[in-house]
Amino acid sequence: MLAFSDVDTSIVIVSFNGRELLQRCLSSVFEHTTGIEFEVIVVDNASEDGTPEMVLAEFPKATLIRRSSNAGFAYAVNEGVAVSRGSHIFLLNPDAEFTGNGMPTMIEYLASNPDIAVLAPKILDPDGSLQLSCRAFPGFSTALFNRYSIFTRLFGRNRFSQRYLMTDFDHTQIADVDWASAACWLLPKRAIEKIGPLDEGYFWTIEDVDYCQRVHRAGMRVVYFPSVEVLHHIGASSKSAPSRAITARHRGMWRYYRAYLRPENILARVIMDATVWIGIQTRRYWSLIARRRS
Repeated sequence: MLAFSDVDTSIVIVSFNGRELLQRCLSSVFEHTTGIEFEVIVVDNASEDGTPEMVLAEFPKATLIRRSSNAGFAYAVNEGVAVSRGSHIFLLNPDAEFTGNGMPTMIEYLASNPDIAVLAPKILDPDGSLQLSCRAFPGFSTALFNRYSIFTRLFGRNRFSQRYLMTDFDHTQIADVDWASAACWLLPKRAIEKIGPLDEGYFWTIEDVDYCQRVHRAGMRVVYFPSVEVLHHIGASSKSAPSRAITARHRGMWRYYRAYLRPENILARVIMDATVWIGIQTRRYWSLIARRRS
């Protein structure tokens, strides 16, 4: 059982070699969060850039969990949740920043909608423009029509890219969605008890897509909540270990395929497994090549 207390929200942040961005993140949290009882838990995945020392020196109110090795994002989140005392968990990326006191509004909305397991605010780029943070669940066409694909870049208005990226969706309206980026989530702890922790088989990325699949299958909701906005320096968290991040993402793709997209028919499964495996490894190879050339 997870612990509860008079703390409204436990803000859980996983850090890895991102001292300056985490400093901005924590400053924004303590500056803008008022009207509720909250705690901040920073789980550091063995940073080597002085991140833990900065947290201890500059943010003594934060609880620091200092890991001796990097076991991945999902593992660290679960470790933070396990020691949290709040009735809600606010999962926040270290490269994100609060722009206002949106937490009480989100908590109030959850109280009025007990079937919501994930409430995700609007995410903005640092320049204030919209960051596409909610998606349709990925399928086989996503390999060709994802955010970074050449088809999306050249033919961004095609229906496959628009459907997956939800570019034709009204991002000013509260709405149920398939999944939303875990850069910013508010979760009631009672929902976590029902659905379970993040799948630690995902080292980095895709754990949010998997969790939202489990939310839907448990009969609960994922809701996009644009009444609250958060800035996000997208991609900053992975810059300190780009090759490892690319490999982890592609391993996650394979895990997700096996969990949700694998055919039941044995013959079809053999054929599809080989096709998907080759496709993922090819994509990983070219991603690593492109990273080294950039």
